Amino acid sequence: MEIRKLDTNESVPMELLLLADPSEQIVKEYLKRGQCYVAELSGNIVAVYVLLPTRPETVELVNIAVNENHQGKGIGKQLVNHAIENAKLQGYRAIEIGTGNSGVGQLALYQKCGFRIVGIDRDFFVRHYAEDIFENGIQCRDMVRLSQDL
Repeated sequence: MEIRKLDTNESVPMELLLLADPSEQIVKEYLKRGQCYVAELSGNIVAVYVLLPTRPETVELVNIAVNENHQGKGIGKQLVNHAIENAKLQGYRAIEIGTGNSGVGQLALYQKCGFRIVGIDRDFFVRHYAEDIFENGIQCRDMVRLSQDL
């Protein structure tokens, strides 16, 4: 598998991006300010993530998504670790990530990759998304914020 920055002349893998964030408007907004990376297997894009500068020396890892046919194979972990190394190479001192309270698998993955929970943005998804989001039978209401020093 090869992980690389998406070329400016390539189409953005919107279907994949929408797996991680159902709001096309929000996705397009952070794509304008972020760097999109894709993972390819046999010439096909199977996963994506975006690095979004937020403050001096801080970057946020947003929209980690793996094609449903390729989930459970360690690709998500490879993406997170790639993003961490990528952020270090770019000179960032901290990397942050946010995920829904209902994303139990994501919360486990991020902590296994060295992230620590630093806060909760209560009712984030209720305020910012028109439709209710459910995952693992749990309503996604709160944004769990995690961070890692680089």
